[in-house]
Amino acid sequence: MIVKPLRIDVVSDVVCPWCYIGKRRLDRALQQLGDLPVTVHWRPYFLNPWVPAAGMDRDAYLTAKFGSLEGYQRIAGRIAEEAAAEGLSYRPELVRRQPNTLDCHRLIHWAEELGGTRTAAAMKQRLMELYFRDGGDLTDRQVLLQAATDCGLDAEQIGAWLASDRDVALVSAQAKDAAERGISGVPTFVFGRRYALTGAQPPEQLLRAIRHVAAEQNAEDDIAWGI
Repeated sequence: MIVKPLRIDVVSDVVCPWCYIGKRRLDRALQQLGDLPVTVHWRPYFLNPWVPAAGMDRDAYLTAKFGSLEGYQRIAGRIAEEAAAEGLSYRPELVRRQPNTLDCHRLIHWAEELGGTRTAAAMKQRLMELYFRDGGDLTDRQVLLQAATDCGLDAEQIGAWLASDRDVALVSAQAKDAAERGISGVPTFVFGRRYALTGAQPPEQLLRAIRHVAAEQNAEDDIAWGI
């Protein structure tokens, strides 16, 4: 019997700490799937669409979004604990500039276009590590080019694309489509383009959802073929 791969679309942003944690939890769930085939596609979401294209000072951003630096620090403590429990380093105190993430999402899109879903996942992970672990400036083109090189992409080609408007409209339209479909919190995991879970769900819950939707999808295929 041929088992049809389950498509998983993950709508998220590279500057969303719960997306950082959620990716690790999804990775843990996927490690337990055995031979069940899945394909994971990373879809754009602009957590802060109001941030200027050039980015902005981090303290000014936190004050605008949370009312004060102290207000954010209370939230950051809980996130740091959750990240540590997943073996992740979360060091927001290192971040000095809040980026607009359009170029980051373009990089992830190109990573899949040029190298497939594994390269896209590696790019997603690299950008989040740069931001949350290292305090990297994701508004700096050189930082983005180094991330591309780290993931096996050609720096000259990616540099030319970043300097152009290539796929700006596409990525923006994908993010807009997610919002118009009612996605207002990320990460959101969409299974088989039919069911969705929002939030950094535990691996066990993600695993149950994947197995359930995969079984449902393949049962429908069996019926269609008269098996």
